[in-house]
Amino acid sequence: MFKLRQIVFCLLLAAGLSTQATETNSLVWLVANDSVSAELRGEPLWPMLEDIAHQTGWHIFVEPGATHLASTKFSGLPAGEALHKLLGDLNFALVPKTNGPTQLYVFTTAMENATLPVRLAKPVVKRQAHVANELIVKLKPGADIDALAKAIGAKVTGRDDKTGIYRLQFPDAAATDAALASLKSNGDVAAVDYNYIFDPPPAPQLVANPPPSSTPALTLDTSTPNDPCSPVVGLIDTQVQSLGSQLNPILLPAISVVGDLPANTSAVPTHGTAMANAMAQAIAQSANGKSPVKILSVVVYNQGETTTSWNVALGIQAAVNGGATVLNMSLAGTTDSPILDSIVQQALAKGIVIFAAAGNQPVSAPSYPAAIPGVNDVTALGQPGQLASYANFSPQVDMALPGTTIFSYGGQTFAVQGTSPATAYATGVAAGTKGLNCPTWTQIQAAMQQKFPVPAP
Repeated sequence: MFKLRQIVFCLLLAAGLSTQATETNSLVWLVANDSVSAELRGEPLWPMLEDIAHQTGWHIFVEPGATHLASTKFSGLPAGEALHKLLGDLNFALVPKTNGPTQLYVFTTAMENATLPVRLAKPVVKRQAHVANELIVKLKPGADIDALAKAIGAKVTGRDDKTGIYRLQFPDAAATDAALASLKSNGDVAAVDYNYIFDPPPAPQLVANPPPSSTPALTLDTSTPNDPCSPVVGLIDTQVQSLGSQLNPILLPAISVVGDLPANTSAVPTHGTAMANAMAQAIAQSANGKSPVKILSVVVYNQGETTTSWNVALGIQAAVNGGATVLNMSLAGTTDSPILDSIVQQALAKGIVIFAAAGNQPVSAPSYPAAIPGVNDVTALGQPGQLASYANFSPQVDMALPGTTIFSYGGQTFAVQGTSPATAYATGVAAGTKGLNCPTWTQIQAAMQQKFPVPAP
């Protein structure tokens, strides 16, 4: 009987995050680390307190008539010091509760006068945006896409004849919607939908003046020979940069479904680089410091870090064709795409194991592709046993892992927070365990659901 090693929360050691040059106000509150970073210019009191409540889960009460504009910049301060800088001349009392959420009172005269609750608006789940004047269609075997496109006045702008999926372009929105209705009843069509747009992934943030122990020591023996049980992880994400001399041997030659990409030597790591590092940390812990695992980077985001359901579908197929046995998709959308569903189900039918992010909005609505049946839907912990305040908690979620990764890149320390790193950790645990002693994927997934249960929201 194998055992999964607990992902240690030392990955969440105190660290102060500071954004790169930013054009908007920024407030990052890591409750597990008691670490706060901010860059605010004239931020009104109520929006700021709503942001704090959202990130911390605190219940906040304000004295009627209290006002303040926050203009401050700092990095890595504990909560008490941060509140002094954020609230200026206003008084406050932070009251921890052993049997409930911490309470914050903000007032000008006396604590008992802070009676107005800061009520968070219920998150609105918006329908996912789609590419204008485009549809994706999956045809049944033997159907002719060129004849079909001509009949409905469409131009074929993308094709994958092996999977039978095609991207169609129309002259305007009216023609697109009319074709969608027509194709849904066409006998040659297995599935059709819009080409949905995925939001850019969370960007890694520079950790300013990190303590010496903030970046986990990583010892990974990459000389471990491959065998039939050695998994290949398809990392479907942005471009992965160099992981350093020790970790680069675990990277296979990358595949791009968005065209040729120039070498990325930026001083700022990409989201894909962060996910590869998180995965390597989990592999090292679950495989006793050895690396029987290889990572196949499949780039589905363009240089502007946007992607679509078409690119993700192509990325899944490219990863499977490239030999991946487990897929990591640290991305999420709000709309279920029948095209993406079909490609995912084809991969699952081949025995491919898939982990996907639940999404960074605290709602019970499902996110996709994580909620597709058979996919491991991963949400994030803010601290041990506690769901992160931003994390999705839909009934489809299967497991919860730490929602912060801290790693070194280019001699500096960076961090990413969200269900993205939680998903990468989950994939790394599964792949590392598989490579160590070759249990079945069914055993691994069942054990992980027990080891990393989803706390109540």
